Amino acid sequence: MNSMDLTAVGLGRKIKAKEISVEQAVKDALEQIRQSEEVYNCYVTVDEEGALAQAKKVQGLIGDGTLTGPLAGVPVAIKDNMCTRGLRTTCSSKILDNFIPTYTAQAVENLEAAGAVILGKTNMDEFAMGSTTETSAYGPTKNPRNPQHVPGGSSGGSCAAVAAKECSYALGSDTGGSIRQPSSFCGVTGIKPTYGTVSRYGLIAYGSSLDQIGPVAKDVTDCATILEVISSYDKKDSTSVERKDCKFTEALVDDVKGMRIGIPKDYFGEGLDREVKEAVLAAAKVLEAKGAVVEEFDLSLVDYAIPAYYTIASAEASSNLSRFDGVKYGYRAKEYEGLHSMYKKSRSEGFGPEVKRRIMLGSFVLSSGYYDAYYLKALRTKALIKKAFDKAFEKYDVILGPAAPTTAPKLGESLSDPLKMYLGDIYTISVNLAGLPGMTVPCGTDSKGLPIGLQLIGDCFREHNIIRAGYAYECSREAK
Repeated sequence: MNSMDLTAVGLGRKIKAKEISVEQAVKDALEQIRQSEEVYNCYVTVDEEGALAQAKKVQGLIGDGTLTGPLAGVPVAIKDNMCTRGLRTTCSSKILDNFIPTYTAQAVENLEAAGAVILGKTNMDEFAMGSTTETSAYGPTKNPRNPQHVPGGSSGGSCAAVAAKECSYALGSDTGGSIRQPSSFCGVTGIKPTYGTVSRYGLIAYGSSLDQIGPVAKDVTDCATILEVISSYDKKDSTSVERKDCKFTEALVDDVKGMRIGIPKDYFGEGLDREVKEAVLAAAKVLEAKGAVVEEFDLSLVDYAIPAYYTIASAEASSNLSRFDGVKYGYRAKEYEGLHSMYKKSRSEGFGPEVKRRIMLGSFVLSSGYYDAYYLKALRTKALIKKAFDKAFEKYDVILGPAAPTTAPKLGESLSDPLKMYLGDIYTISVNLAGLPGMTVPCGTDSKGLPIGLQLIGDCFREHNIIRAGYAYECSREAK
């Protein structure tokens, strides 16, 4: 039996029972990477030597009783925008091709403390800017369900690695749907927690007010278990929240009796693929049959979410990415005349087209004369979107809808029309603007065999509700 066929929690159980060694689990993952990586391109860096050395160390700590958690010894992949001490971290960009951090992201440290073994760093859209993992400087990742299609983005490498069984689980980051949308496209489960639940220390910023780290795994149980491990208050992150309710595994209960679930009518209008609509509504019927109270409602301001998001995210990106100038670290142009020439050439050669597009857009909306007209207006819209969700959560425990308007498009289809790619985020970005938790759970396939994802949205600090609903739905699917 290949240990990569097991869930992360299932593998952890077998390691604890001494049925599988940590070294064997890591070797199984590395073998799977060797076999399929040439096709899927899920990783930017594979740390074979480091993973095997860590496996021996972790095995000893499990043996002497130091490590007793459910993820001890289980191999994990980390999205390449989280710093890992001594291990290359590129953000899938040429400008950080040679960057080796001197410190580790807090979320990754939490995993290491729990006995996780890091296999390597996964491919992504450059600086997390994109929805297909095609803007990576290291080539596109392909969808393991059908390699002619994209895996989604920007955490496409992490989601594809889980789907291809090249790791037991992975960490991704979500700025506007970057965990939930690729989870939908690859047929895996992913959670974006409430903003502030997981430390952003060591996460290379795209949009600081929107970014949040979260888990990608085979099922809801895995995601709840991983989220429990990576959630922590961190004084190094000024946006970190001290929470007392991070026992997410307590929500793994197959019972949704009386749970109030709202379905926004606005999410099921024009632009939604018929097969996606049918699969998501069928999932709602499953939860209704289990005792949930399901009803439709109007969630306003959906049309304003995309312009507000891209205005705010691009503004923050233009500020955050100004530090990559070829001076202290990263790529530097070989030929230049003077300091300003070095800045211009290093940034022009180091950044890809999509990153440049967003930096220019962000610089424009922050510039004198346009700040009030665009950026401040977007911030006001963001506040109104949060208000609309607050009103909805006065009545509902969970909001249910699609994670994406279609299944995974073919490779090369989206990059030719950036606006179309931006519109693909319509169901996910409001969650980030309002700082809410959201989760994607697989709910079927279309006529081409491509996965469809169900999105469950909860109120701030109410991850337990979406985990409970997702777990109950998953139990019904497994029972069939």
